[in-house]
Amino acid sequence: MRHTAPLALLLASLIPAPAMAEEVGRVGVDWIGNDILIEALPDPEVTGVTCHLAYFERSTLDRLMQGNWFEDPSNSSIACRQTGPITLGEIDRSAAGEEIFSERQSLLLKSLSVTRIYDAQNNTLIYVAHAREVTEGSAKMSISTVPLWHPAQP
Repeated sequence: MRHTAPLALLLASLIPAPAMAEEVGRVGVDWIGNDILIEALPDPEVTGVTCHLAYFERSTLDRLMQGNWFEDPSNSSIACRQTGPITLGEIDRSAAGEEIFSERQSLLLKSLSVTRIYDAQNNTLIYVAHAREVTEGSAKMSISTVPLWHPAQP
């Protein structure tokens, strides 16, 4: 009998897990139950940085009325700040950066993602909230930056 479970667990442990967001606020925007959700998203590889992500969540009633049952809008907003001493972990330093968060916005084809990019020349972390779609890209995005300051040395 072959035991593949330990190998699968080992491989899964080598792949960085996306960050887990925690809902910290919810704003009702109309009488049919649509909301703006606000989530706190700590960067999984950079301690001391937290992003707050806001996005639209459609209600069941709105889904029934609009007929587009399986999809939320791509609109989002992000603000990232230093919330403690910053320590850079093993981050992707390429121009493409790395996705640190993803949440489905439709049944199969669309997700809301946050990508971190390291700007070495300006010693800054850039966070971009954007839609990732299988069939059609979206130009809707939001950006936030966190400067990495080093104390002056004598």
